[in-house]
Amino acid sequence: MDFAFDARTEELRGKLLAFMDEYVHPAEAVAHEQRQRLASPWETPAVVEELKAEAKRQGLWNLFLPDAEHGAGLTNLQYAPLAEITGRSPQLAPTATNCAAPDTGNMEVLAQFGDEAQKKQWLQPLLAGEIRSAFAMTEPEVASSDATNITTHIERDGDEYVITGRKWYISGAMNPDCKVFIVMGKTDPDGPDIRRQQSMVLVPRDTPGVTVKRAMQVFGYEDHWHGGHAEVVFDHARVPVSNLIGEEGGGFAIAQARLGPGRIHHCMRLIGMAERAIELMCRRAVSREAFGKPLAAQGVVHNWIADARVTVEQLRLLVLKTAWLMDTVGNRGAHTEIQAIKIATPRAVVGILDKAIQLHGAGGVSQDFPLAELYAGARTLMIADGPDEVHQRSLARRELRKYA
Repeated sequence: MDFAFDARTEELRGKLLAFMDEYVHPAEAVAHEQRQRLASPWETPAVVEELKAEAKRQGLWNLFLPDAEHGAGLTNLQYAPLAEITGRSPQLAPTATNCAAPDTGNMEVLAQFGDEAQKKQWLQPLLAGEIRSAFAMTEPEVASSDATNITTHIERDGDEYVITGRKWYISGAMNPDCKVFIVMGKTDPDGPDIRRQQSMVLVPRDTPGVTVKRAMQVFGYEDHWHGGHAEVVFDHARVPVSNLIGEEGGGFAIAQARLGPGRIHHCMRLIGMAERAIELMCRRAVSREAFGKPLAAQGVVHNWIADARVTVEQLRLLVLKTAWLMDTVGNRGAHTEIQAIKIATPRAVVGILDKAIQLHGAGGVSQDFPLAELYAGARTLMIADGPDEVHQRSLARRELRKYA
């Protein structure tokens, strides 16, 4: 069994690590300072655009997209260690390399299911980093962990679809550069197959009847770096029938195709977040004293750091195995492993971040360190893209079928 990265992965890892050290990490404080002077907190700091230009110049752009026509043409196994590196600075690095959710998933949808006109109008500017986008599925009125529950209506009226419904936690929607929503709703609410009732349509942000109502907070954070998480109302918003993605009734299948890669991308970045937490723990431990000796000499600190290292090594191997399976047998063949990493990784990283916060004391919950914000993001991923319990239910059923 060969655990070495191939030559292209090693080359890109070297370039990306240098890019992070030379450009991204120094830009973190600059971006925070610039944001304080912006007219709106949802605007993008100038340094982010500078990072994007440099990443594009260095060829560190659209690394997530395996389609060589539109992206870097990397396999999941090649992309995994790169996504981990960007996870060390999740506020800046994914955006700087045009590998930030929800745009990544939306670009994958358009590349796989969009027609040529949709690709020209929306995919091309997304690939160029000229616009942002949002994916509108979750609703406040229903348990959206079961996507068949959604109530937003997409009704055909001649050559148009009329969209009516309310969505929330629509990531990226507060960003003024967000120009289009991919909206999931029901075109056949009474259809006999509950997984063929849904469809997806492209809805430009400036469509009459579309209102970005408010920013939703996550543990008190508005998540300006990712364009926020908005409540969006669609009040008889009309779009051409040509804005349908794929076919009527294909929305549920498209959503599943979209979420598979998204789940592993999140887990890859989470490992990078854990590595950042371990680094901060170690730096703190060797620089602070309590009760007459360095924190690094305290046995409980040894336990935290050792357990964190063991956990990260275990998670990384499982994520890499999952990426390899997705490349070799496809997303369906890797279903069990995708669910396993989605269950295991956020939980474990939340635990590591919790210990890092504890080691930093009051600083750990402050804005002077990234730990509290990283914790909020990691904890949210125990809900986002399917809550743990849904994945546990599905995974357990698959295991039980072997013995039925």
